Amino acid sequence: MPADRTAERAAELGPALARLTDVQEEAARIRDAAREAAEALRRDAARAAERVVAAARERAPAVRAAAAEPVLREARREAEALRAAGERDASAIRVRAGERMPSLVDLAVADALRPAGGSREAP
Repeated sequence: MPADRTAERAAELGPALARLTDVQEEAARIRDAAREAAEALRRDAARAAERVVAAARERAPAVRAAAAEPVLREARREAEALRAAGERDASAIRVRAGERMPSLVDLAVADALRPAGGSREAP
C-alpha cells in the first residue's frame, strides 16, 4: 500500500509542483527583466549626471565671476578711496609747499648773498 500512497501523493502534488516550477521560472524572468531595467536606469542616470557635470563646468566661470563681483566692487571702492585720499594728501602738500616757498626762497637768497663766513639773518 505505501507505493499506492506515494503514487497518490505524487499525482496529487505533481500539478502543484509543476505550477510552482512555472512560478519560479516566471520569478526568474521578472528578476532578469528587473536587472535589465535597473541597468538601463543606471546607464541613463550616468548619462544624465555627465550632462549635469558638463553644464556645471560650462557655467562655472560665470558663477565664479558673479561670486567674485561683490569682492571686486569693494576692492575697487577701496582703491578709489585710497586714490582720493592720496590726491587730497598731495594737494595739501602742494598747498603747504606753496605757503612755505616764499620764506624758503628768501632764506636761500639771503644765504647766497651773504658774504662767506658772515652771520645769517632771518628775513
